[in-house]
Amino acid sequence: MRRYIFILALIWSVGLHAQDQEKKKVSFAYDVDFEMNFDNREFYRSAFSSSMTIFGARLTPAVGLEAVQKDGTSHRIMAGIDIMKDFGSADKKTLSVFREISLYYRLKKDFGNTDMTLYAGIFPRRNMSDRYSEAFFSDSLKFYDNNLEGILLKFKRPNAEFEVGCDWMGQYSENQRERFMIFTSGEGQVAPVMAVGYAGYMYHFANTWHIKGLVDNFLLNPYIRFDFAQYTGLQTLSATVGYLQAFQNNRKHVGYYIFPRGVHLDLEARKWNAAIKNMAFYGTNMMPYYNFHDEGGIKYGSNLYFGDPFYRIHDDGNNGAGLYDRLEICYEPRIGEHLQLRVAALFHFHNFHYSGCQQMVGVLASF
Repeated sequence: MRRYIFILALIWSVGLHAQDQEKKKVSFAYDVDFEMNFDNREFYRSAFSSSMTIFGARLTPAVGLEAVQKDGTSHRIMAGIDIMKDFGSADKKTLSVFREISLYYRLKKDFGNTDMTLYAGIFPRRNMSDRYSEAFFSDSLKFYDNNLEGILLKFKRPNAEFEVGCDWMGQYSENQRERFMIFTSGEGQVAPVMAVGYAGYMYHFANTWHIKGLVDNFLLNPYIRFDFAQYTGLQTLSATVGYLQAFQNNRKHVGYYIFPRGVHLDLEARKWNAAIKNMAFYGTNMMPYYNFHDEGGIKYGSNLYFGDPFYRIHDDGNNGAGLYDRLEICYEPRIGEHLQLRVAALFHFHNFHYSGCQQMVGVLASF
């Protein structure tokens, strides 16, 4: 914690010192989000994930100070708390709902045609872009691991966006592995109906003091997206063709890189905030070490892989190529400036066999 406070103080002092001759306006700043998530999972047809119901709510208030320079550059220092409750959980202690603090610095600066935003510290995951597929980050991860700890740098131009960041997840200790992820994504509009983009990460899953067995996990997803909505009167009529390539090395227990891979085809039609989406992936098991155990008997599982476990393709240990298809029907209206609702049904299939479904209701209010 002292490390974060020192870094934030240093960034703040350097940024303000460079403009100490300017008159700055300092004001109170706040940021509040409320999220409720209902996700009923009926996965008894496969062994990829357990059937369960996720039903809970989160409140993430943050307050701080904002200094605005004459040229419009904005500096913020914020502190807040992540308050989260799983409905019906056995833990009835009041203080158990206080999960994690947020503590971060945010810079916004305009360089003409380029807008830059910087986050440093402990800040909400929602500040990342939405260009990462479910193969990167699952819905449950986004709900339960709400914050990033590190840094995020974003650039936005009239026809392109780019981001790069680092999330430090584990500090090397007796009982905890050193873990960190460097992630990046970007997209550029190259024609009226075509965009080219990518997403990727490098995840370092290292040792504890006593348990050895480092694993490298790289994932890259270049894609091309076509959207013909402007010619149809729909909100969205898109097709996205992408390629998933992983590079993974279980250094101690395997000793060489393996290369899970596959192709993605995403189709979406949207009108009046109602949408039909279909994602088809054909490839090999993207999580080949999912069921491995370390020397302490702990399963790699979701500690090594953050994506939807359906990308394992086969539920019998087969690492051969196969088909995963997900059909989603949803309604996502935005009510006013601050409230967004989501009602959805998802159906999962593997090699033309039904694997399970989800019924989802979400509420997100942002201020």
